[in-house]
Amino acid sequence: MNQPVIDVHLTPDHASRALRQDVLSGLGTQPKSLPPKWFYDARGSELFEEITRLPEYYPTRAEREILQTRAGELARRTGARALVELGSGSSEKTRLLLDALRAHGTLDEFVPLDVSESALREAVDAIAADYPGLRVHGVVGDFTEHLGRLPGGSPRLVAFLGGTIGNLLPEERARFLAGVREVLQPGEWLLLGTDLVKDPETLVRAYDDAAGVTAQFNLNVLRVLNRELGADFDVDAFTHVARWDAEHEWIEMRLRATRVMRAAVPEVDLRLRLEEGEEIRTEISAKFRREGVEAELKEAGFDLDAWWTDEQGRFALSLARAV
Repeated sequence: MNQPVIDVHLTPDHASRALRQDVLSGLGTQPKSLPPKWFYDARGSELFEEITRLPEYYPTRAEREILQTRAGELARRTGARALVELGSGSSEKTRLLLDALRAHGTLDEFVPLDVSESALREAVDAIAADYPGLRVHGVVGDFTEHLGRLPGGSPRLVAFLGGTIGNLLPEERARFLAGVREVLQPGEWLLLGTDLVKDPETLVRAYDDAAGVTAQFNLNVLRVLNRELGADFDVDAFTHVARWDAEHEWIEMRLRATRVMRAAVPEVDLRLRLEEGEEIRTEISAKFRREGVEAELKEAGFDLDAWWTDEQGRFALSLARAV
């Protein structure tokens, strides 16, 4: 087995500094908001895995269906020597791509990038053990800052799966796609997962399941603040809200205060008052149409090469070539 390599581009206090900055900028202003990345402590990650198995939450199953059907075609189209995955990759979806590229005979290297060193090391060790002979080169970094540090022989295939791009605001998406294009050579590839616009009832159910798992996932961000920053949020005094914003075509997740309350976040010297009914936005999840995805890719310097959806047309994978 090749010994995996890991490059670390984040300081040990990166996460704590970023959390403090996000809390100050998000909760110290109106309207209040927090970025969704802070859901994912150990408990939050467990809850999200549970969400992906819920009957209401279709994106994970739909994306997996596409990959099971199209991975071989993708390997033939790209001939990729290196698979770069943004977000640590040891999941079934990652393995479908690795298996297809290896079967095609081109794959030499797997390059996962993640902000969590522990998650990345776990992923790297699992893939290195299960794919003997494959070079595995992990990168501990942030996809908004460290795309230029990605190794791998050309042609590379960069995979950004799960619909995660929907968590970015339009201007953030534009910067992200331009950043990916900047580090790729002409003829290299981007595989992008996007959830599609559909009836609001289906969308809201996916983010407000009957079992209440997504509600616990949403509330978990307050537990993270209480633990990491010494905050004193009364978690039980908030309710989970998921709503469809038809104008922007995205789902918003929010936490709504059920009474007037005060909260302190001592580690950042922040004190705030929430009115009854006041909300903290914790996530947007944009939904897409083909013409919109194609236009955003073109603006960033990509040509759409293939557009694949699951059988029910709920989710799409876009394969785009850098021009």
